[in-house]
Amino acid sequence: MNEIQLLKTLCTSHAPSGRENWIHNKIEEAFEEYGEVKYGKLNNIYIHKTGKGNKSIMLMGHADEVFLMITEICEKGFLKFQPKGIDPKTLVSQEVIVHGKEDIEGIIGIKPPHLMNEDERSKAVDADKLMIDTGYSTEKLKKIVNVGDFVTLKRDFYELLNNNVTCKAIDDRAAIVSMYSCAKELENIQHDLDVYFVCSCQEEVGHRGAKMASYDIKPDMAIAIDVTFDNGPMGEKHKENKIGGGPVICIGPNIHPKFRKRIMDTANKYDISYNVEVEPGNTGTDAWDIQITRGGIPTLLISIPEKYMHTSVEVANMGDIKNTGKLIAKFIEEIKEDEVEELLCF
Repeated sequence: MNEIQLLKTLCTSHAPSGRENWIHNKIEEAFEEYGEVKYGKLNNIYIHKTGKGNKSIMLMGHADEVFLMITEICEKGFLKFQPKGIDPKTLVSQEVIVHGKEDIEGIIGIKPPHLMNEDERSKAVDADKLMIDTGYSTEKLKKIVNVGDFVTLKRDFYELLNNNVTCKAIDDRAAIVSMYSCAKELENIQHDLDVYFVCSCQEEVGHRGAKMASYDIKPDMAIAIDVTFDNGPMGEKHKENKIGGGPVICIGPNIHPKFRKRIMDTANKYDISYNVEVEPGNTGTDAWDIQITRGGIPTLLISIPEKYMHTSVEVANMGDIKNTGKLIAKFIEEIKEDEVEELLCF
């Protein structure tokens, strides 16, 4: 399987926070030839590739995606919901899948402008005013759907110009594909470090899987892989996070400085383009929790630039995804066990 096929498979599948096991079979199928696959108690999945030494590195991308949850079953086939991580105005006119006793499709409509009064036209979209239209009778709907059922966005995967792709859930399935690229690069390499590829759970609701994995694995160092905002017209214009410009290496107190410098040196040595992102506070990623688990784990954050985060049309570049994996693989290939202690000292 190549990277774009895996990304399409993962992004068009559905795994909201707490239900990451819904795509575990797809992840295991992709990674099983590269290491031993194990599962955590609450939906983390671990792939372990053994090294020659006694030091270890944990790579992590989260498997969950943003979602909705059903709060009320209404008359005439309508469902009320609450979103998690999704701005309500991006939900208008979207297709969704309600994961009840069986999966059913629905749409999120809105009152036509002809029927809105002036007050309704001028107000922001409120999730409390939106509903999912299933087309089912109320009687049939109540047999399939319960309050508390998960809902995910429905969206096909499209290849765009310039090696870009779009779908929902590229945050953070792109990171899983980067780890897959890394695993392929390392397949025939006799590296010193034990490598743990972790697809973590519940990142979107508080980075919970990152804490679990850090306790389970107890790595000597870790790299969290996530997405970050691009610097386009609808992104963070002051940053250099250009789509197609390579992985983005974070600098800040969440990041170990010598570890970060070494990964930059590796990128320069192998002519892998990268950008730099400054984050003086919370990075909002699994890196934030990995770093301070147990006695502290030296941590990096490497991000993939993305447009339209937490919508159904997230956009990323396949070159950035692959080069993130390649950069990490080259670091792992070169680092020797006897270098680790000195590297991680301040």
